[in-house]
Amino acid sequence: MAEELLQGNNEKLTSHLTKPLLAVAFLASFGSSMLYGYNLAVVNSPAKYIKDFYNETLLESHGLTPDGHLLTVLYSLTVSIFAIGGMTGALLVGRLVTKYGRKGTLVRSTALVFMGGALMGFSRWCRIPEMVIIGRFITGVHSGISLSVVPMYLGEIAPKNLRGFLGLVPSIHICLGVFIAQVLGLSAILGKEEHWPLLLSLVAVPTMVQLILLPWFPESPRYLLIERGDVHATIAALKWFRTKGNIQAEVEEMQEEQRSLSSMQTLSVCSLLMDSCVRWQVLTVAVVNIGMQLSGIDAIWFYTNDIFRNAGIADPYIQYTTVGTGAIEVISGMLGCFTIERLGRRPLMIGGFLFMGLCCAGITVSVLFQPQLSYMRYISVGCVIGIIAGFCIGPAGVPFLITTELFKQSHRPAAYTVAGCLNWMSNFTIGFVFPFLEIATGPFCYLIFCVVCLGVAVYTFFIIPETKNKTFLEISQMFATKNEICEEELYPNSELKMALMNGYGTLDFHNKK
Repeated sequence: MAEELLQGNNEKLTSHLTKPLLAVAFLASFGSSMLYGYNLAVVNSPAKYIKDFYNETLLESHGLTPDGHLLTVLYSLTVSIFAIGGMTGALLVGRLVTKYGRKGTLVRSTALVFMGGALMGFSRWCRIPEMVIIGRFITGVHSGISLSVVPMYLGEIAPKNLRGFLGLVPSIHICLGVFIAQVLGLSAILGKEEHWPLLLSLVAVPTMVQLILLPWFPESPRYLLIERGDVHATIAALKWFRTKGNIQAEVEEMQEEQRSLSSMQTLSVCSLLMDSCVRWQVLTVAVVNIGMQLSGIDAIWFYTNDIFRNAGIADPYIQYTTVGTGAIEVISGMLGCFTIERLGRRPLMIGGFLFMGLCCAGITVSVLFQPQLSYMRYISVGCVIGIIAGFCIGPAGVPFLITTELFKQSHRPAAYTVAGCLNWMSNFTIGFVFPFLEIATGPFCYLIFCVVCLGVAVYTFFIIPETKNKTFLEISQMFATKNEICEEELYPNSELKMALMNGYGTLDFHNKK
């Protein structure tokens, strides 16, 4: 059957963007990545109503009238529990994608969204504030899983010359999720006291669309061949995504990667961290994921309203100004997505972090001189917009993409577990530490973010190679010199040779001569 599927595909290998590729990229991102962005921003607008709900229910249930400090702690827990859930989900990624596959994990994880959405949606009706906190945690677990699995899935189904474009589709949807949450949270739409449970539970709608349609798409061909050994399903999946052309070259490239693996078993996190053959790849993933969060972007998002208020924007218009920054996020994300295959990964990363660092320094200068020069207020607003735009162009999505590209099949699930945990841990840390940092250092705290951004840009310039239009095996070879490994270590199973049978490669054992 495998041979029959390959017959009639003698045309030159096509690498055009096909409708199935585009559809699965948008569908996987729409029901997963977009929810991450939505959940980041959705609690900002109804903050006052959620605190009032906690106040009322504590009085009803326990006869307790909480003070402002307790309400702030409960609301902070509601916000930060999402990151804790995300870290939990990231820890599960390796096991889930190995057992259920990439698409299978995305489909199964939708149950978490329905559970979390139901808890938050019925919390006001049941008068149970704990339902909001638990619901946020469960949706955080889903985001922790999908934030790693979606770019892994898209990176594995994409031809090498489209991997960058498809890999940044999730980052566009993250920005789109933030924008949608800001729009729906306007007081003229759902930003009202009676509607905040509905606002929180709307996460179930895009997930329902994903659950209905995504099962009809194939699993990752690389997973099917390298980890499952299912030749028939691999070829059928490639034909589905490519629609025409000769897929023989891609099958052979997968088999070449398969032969290069010293073990067909997926590595654990401990094995990954101890593997000297990928030490620079692991370090790179750590630097870009930690730098992504410690760049100050979360602090900027959190304090955008305060900065706009200090710039003299009237309170009734601040929410619309914030929505405007959300629109800039989406536009910047699209700009990065449509230029990455032309410019490459390195320019977007270096340029994005350098521009963010410059704007962080600009905020410090503008705040220091605001009392003397009134126009400095508007410069601070411009710097906030610049940080958000610089982040969305490259640093928002490229770290997830290169986590796919830097590792071979056996190492990739563990690499995403490490990347996800570091990402979420840094996210939680900056959210917890920043208020104290600002009190201690004032506007100079943004200089710390400036140093982080410049540091990641320098690391990218000197260490990270350009991975555009390279196969996964070629990228591993690019790091071989840095890791000080020889060809025999890179190809531990080089005694396995290929014997072609009717256009398809099968493994055949030959003795070394």
